[in-house]
Amino acid sequence: MSTRATESDTDPELSPLTTDLTTDAVRELLSDRRIFPGVPDTLGEDTELVLDSLGLVWLLHVVEERYGLVVEPSDEDIARLTSLRRLTGFLSEAAQRDRVERGTRDER
Repeated sequence: MSTRATESDTDPELSPLTTDLTTDAVRELLSDRRIFPGVPDTLGEDTELVLDSLGLVWLLHVVEERYGLVVEPSDEDIARLTSLRRLTGFLSEAAQRDRVERGTRDER
């Protein structure tokens, strides 16, 4: 998995809110029934979650739009995204790595 810089790296007005990638925020991203029709309204953190490829692409697009975080999961990463808790953890870890990478770039 890798993260890459977005326009928000250079524009402070577009600074990402990656600290807001909480379980509730991810649950809200999954609440669009047009994209995720099989996700229950009361999705528990450990309830089995199966995202199809279109749904995952859409989810990652929305994460980029809302949070400025570009995530490119590997096949192994995708296979592990089987619950809200794991999906939130994956996105949170990617956000943390992104912040570290940004900090390293800013120090140069």
